[in-house]
Amino acid sequence: MLDILRQRRSIRAYTEAPLDDATLDALKEAVLRAPSSRGLNPWAFVFVTDRTLLKKLATCKPHGAEFLAQAPLGVVVWADPERADTWIEDCSIAAIILQLAAESLGLGSCWVQVRLRQHAAGGSAEDFVREAAGLPENARVLCIIAVGHPERRKRGHARESLPWDKIRHIPAP
Repeated sequence: MLDILRQRRSIRAYTEAPLDDATLDALKEAVLRAPSSRGLNPWAFVFVTDRTLLKKLATCKPHGAEFLAQAPLGVVVWADPERADTWIEDCSIAAIILQLAAESLGLGSCWVQVRLRQHAAGGSAEDFVREAAGLPENARVLCIIAVGHPERRKRGHARESLPWDKIRHIPAP
């Protein structure tokens, strides 16, 4: 797991190669194995491989979603907030598990923030994605994860470049 974390980077450019059914199934299993508070599983996922819908989702906000148009897969991570007050945390955990699973399969991924973002034409990005993906009216959309074969691989961040000053250890060793 640490090796996956060491090599994972956000990837925003993908080849045209589609993802095969076995890979899609592995990613689906990974998100369904995500833990959630009290096992309530408020999260749900829409796996989008339709090029037209991916291009539409790429316009969900003015900046930071355009790469969805070229990704072979976009996973809408959403929740029923009535199932658990921890839906944001639970969806976040599932989203990063999806990204780590993608990395373990040799794929690249990138998070597209949807919650609390505006759509370019007015209204919220969340409302736009909810409608585009055909989600229920009470659905809350956290993000979309773009997944695909990286156009080019980036090197992981060097250990010495990590922000070690963000960690305190009590008592100090």
